[in-house]
Amino acid sequence: MTSNTVSIHDVGHLPIWRRPFFLLALMAFAMPMAFATWQALLNNFVHVVAGFDGRDLGWLQSVREIPGFFAVGVILVVLFIHEQLLAVVSMMLLAGIIAVTAWFPSFTGLLITTFLSSLGFHYYETVKMSLELQWLDKVEAPKKLGWLIAIGSGASLITYLTIMLTWKVLGWDYNALYMMGGGVTFVIAIYCYLAFPRFAGATVQHKHMVLRKRYWLYYALQFMAGARRQIFIVFAAFMMVERFGFEVHEVTALFLINFIANMFFAPLMGSMVSKYGERNALAFEYVGLIFVFLAYTGIYIFGWGVVLAAGLYVLDHLFFALALAQKTYFQKIANPKDIAPTAAVAFTINHIGAVVLPALLGYIWLVSPAVVFGVATGMACISLLLALLIPRHPVAGNETIFSGRN
Repeated sequence: MTSNTVSIHDVGHLPIWRRPFFLLALMAFAMPMAFATWQALLNNFVHVVAGFDGRDLGWLQSVREIPGFFAVGVILVVLFIHEQLLAVVSMMLLAGIIAVTAWFPSFTGLLITTFLSSLGFHYYETVKMSLELQWLDKVEAPKKLGWLIAIGSGASLITYLTIMLTWKVLGWDYNALYMMGGGVTFVIAIYCYLAFPRFAGATVQHKHMVLRKRYWLYYALQFMAGARRQIFIVFAAFMMVERFGFEVHEVTALFLINFIANMFFAPLMGSMVSKYGERNALAFEYVGLIFVFLAYTGIYIFGWGVVLAAGLYVLDHLFFALALAQKTYFQKIANPKDIAPTAAVAFTINHIGAVVLPALLGYIWLVSPAVVFGVATGMACISLLLALLIPRHPVAGNETIFSGRN
């Protein structure tokens, strides 16, 4: 990272490829190269190589979420290191550990590598959210966040296509694929460090923990989103492997379809948030998720088939793209000085349920997978009720419908 500091208001003289949004876009492209590799291979690797069952996978995912629970530690780290540099270093940690994941095919080894890579992932995601909300204009933020999601989906698409080709056609093994995915991300992270100046936000951020009563609805939305999302991440894909016998290239093909869809729909969803507002966008997401999780439950109760399951998985993934509305809702109600510390606090809140649920539901999964998805349905219902508390025009002083303004 070059030593000079450039104010976010003075970046117009820089070439496009050295401006803040280009850095956000490059990081949005790089991180999924490693993470998508880990995600695409995980269920098959732990099932076939490490011999995991649902209980083991639940423990692994709970360990993976521990760094997210302690994301509030970012507030202490940024006392000594600039947020932008922390984002790049965190991405390097994620990439480096994923590159060597196949070297440790045991329960203990996977717990350790998963924890370390997750530390990089969650600190990167925490700081990235803070930088997005500091660097993007409020009016343009929904659309640009949609484009960043689309860029990340494009990177994941490239990764999945590569995995499908190298696994099925060239016969690469798990080690080669992990090394490739982690290595590419690590190289791009080094470029991000060397090629960009340090960008200074318009407002100096608080360097201490911030918990404000008026942000309570944002905190509640974050808590429910984290708990609910874990059920999808942990058990929806595992269902495709355990119940329907999907192999690596088939799971990867399913992910590939997800990200093709996101490349096209994420920018549209950003425009939807901009046009219809955060309340309507989130309500639409949660109504959709209620029906998706009910249908997942029906797969186990009524024996519905693999085509429906795969379709639901894609639809489920699309709905989650609307979560960008939570970011823009907070951006509109927040004191600009609160963005960085609140991003860390919100990430910790997001992971309270995420740490506990995978392990707990892993045991329930062994008895009744339908109950697991029934729990997710209930969580989506609660999220819908919370979303309806967002006012039509959220601003500081008008954070909820109880604030007395429209």
